[in-house]
Amino acid sequence: MQLRRHILTLRLVCATGMALLVVGCTSQPTTSTSSQTGAAPPTAFSPTDVAWIQLMIPMAERAQALTDLAPSRAASPALQALAAKTGTQLHQDQKRLHQLLSLSGVPDSRPHEGHNMPGMVSLPTIQRGGTVTGKAFDKLLAEALHAHLTQSAMLCAGEQTQGHAGKAKELAATIAKNTTEQTSRLNEVSPAKPSSPGGATAG
Repeated sequence: MQLRRHILTLRLVCATGMALLVVGCTSQPTTSTSSQTGAAPPTAFSPTDVAWIQLMIPMAERAQALTDLAPSRAASPALQALAAKTGTQLHQDQKRLHQLLSLSGVPDSRPHEGHNMPGMVSLPTIQRGGTVTGKAFDKLLAEALHAHLTQSAMLCAGEQTQGHAGKAKELAATIAKNTTEQTSRLNEVSPAKPSSPGGATAG
């Protein structure tokens, strides 16, 4: 029996200063085997957990693709150092996210392949990053990273409040903490304030 094509809707709702992640999708496989009891165990992965993981993976991949360009294209040594540290963290995040997806029992169908979601570094931005150097690259990198970090923090806040699986919520808390530190550092070394909330070129 073929898996039904799931429909994923992500909506960030601001309420009392808290960003909430609201997810709607069809049933997803989880690690829970006690659905008949009406109470899933703490390790079960809910549709919200799975949707968060499936979105965070391409978010991290795109951002790392841009930070990987920094050593040969950035003019600011401080921004180069930040990009290197952020890139390493993004690589570690991807490994842990893939491990969680495997643990959830959901196939790695990559539902966001080729998409440009809010805050996600767009493919045109990555392409442009490969053609510019110096201050132009610094500005592009700073704006795209700011958008990525801002959106990641909101998504992680949503997972922490709306998610179910303990391991997923723990990773969300870790990523949120690292994101706060990286944002603070980016604000210190950024060549200019981001020109728009999205930061990256739409594609």
